[in-house]
Order: sequence, then structure tokens, then C-alpha cells
Amino acid sequence: MEGLTQRQKNILNYIQRFVQENGYPPAIRNIQNDLKISSTSVVAYNLKKLEERGLLSRDARFARGMKLPRLEPAVTSPNVRQVPFAGYIAAGQPIPSPDQADPNETVDVPAELIPERLQDVYALRVKGNSMIDALIADGDLVLMRYTQQVENGQMAAVRVIDRNEVTLKKVYFEGNKLRLQPANPTMEAWTEDASNVEIQGRVVGVMRMMA
Repeated sequence: MEGLTQRQKNILNYIQRFVQENGYPPAIRNIQNDLKISSTSVVAYNLKKLEERGLLSRDARFARGMKLPRLEPAVTSPNVRQVPFAGYIAAGQPIPSPDQADPNETVDVPAELIPERLQDVYALRVKGNSMIDALIADGDLVLMRYTQQVENGQMAAVRVIDRNEVTLKKVYFEGNKLRLQPANPTMEAWTEDASNVEIQGRVVGVMRMMA
């Protein structure tokens, strides 16, 4: 702790307590709110200083992407689960279906974000803002359950077979058609023949990216 500012000491102590009590790291917003720091950018600056001192490691892709070397066993406690990372999905115009993901690549997920059983859950990184009104933004991580059956209005990963493209949309069944509905008033829905659509999973959780 020698050479740290008082704020940096407070942040480090807070992270240690949070991990010990919850089994997973806090988000930047937790630190800002609980320590009454003026902005998330001030928190990020001090986290960077802690990282430079080797007291913290961070993965900026994730809202809770920080680890304390001395508390590694707590971070991997039963309150944290690992799920396969299966690549990217478009929340906008469909993108080509990704190749088979590396089965060894995983992401850490607080167990509280997956209220259902973990079997068949995987993670996708979102590209685009077509689901912004459903609180899913560009860069967020969506947790999906493998299934080929969804109910009207559920959010699903949908593959358009003839173009081999995948998109994240709300799905509505309309006779022999499926309407793929964005959750963004600036974007229009479109329909596909049901025979030309493959449901690859439905959304069961979201990990929000934070600055």
C-alpha cells in the first residue's frame, strides 16, 4: 500500500471487500456510487494506477473485468460461473455466421445474472444498437441458451439460412413468416419465411459494458 493515495487505498480495500463478500468483482459504477467518487472516469484513472503498480489486473471489455492476484480464489468462487464465448452477433444489419468458436474460450459471469440452470448457456458480444430499447447496447455481452423454440416477443439469435447471416432480434410468428423486430424506433422490422430461419438461442441475461 506504500506510495498509494488515500483514494487508491480506499478503492483497493473496497474491491477486496466486495470480492470477499460476493465472489466476483465490482463494476466501476459500484465503486463510484459506494465510495461517492465524482465520476466513473476518476475511478478508471485510479484503477489504471493500481494496475500499473501490479495490484490489479483488468479486462476493459467487461464491466466487472478486474482481478486481484491475492484474491484469485475468491474471484473464482461458486458465485462466479464460466460460460463459453461463441463470438459476435449483430444488433443491426445481420452479419455472417461466425465460424465454430474456440471451445476453450470462456467468460466469467456472476451467477446472479443467470437465474436458470447453466447447461447450454453461451455468451455473444453485441455489435450494433438495434436492441437499445431492450437495454442491450453495442459492446454488451448477451447470455444465450441454446434452443430452437422461442415465444412471441422473446429476444433470440436468428440465422437467415440462405444468406448464412445471424442477427439478434425480437421474434414474432406471423403465419408461415417470422417478423424480426428491432428494439430501436429508428430501425425497421423485416420478415423472413419460417423455412429460411433458424433460431439458435434466446437471451437469458445481459452484461453491460461500462466506461
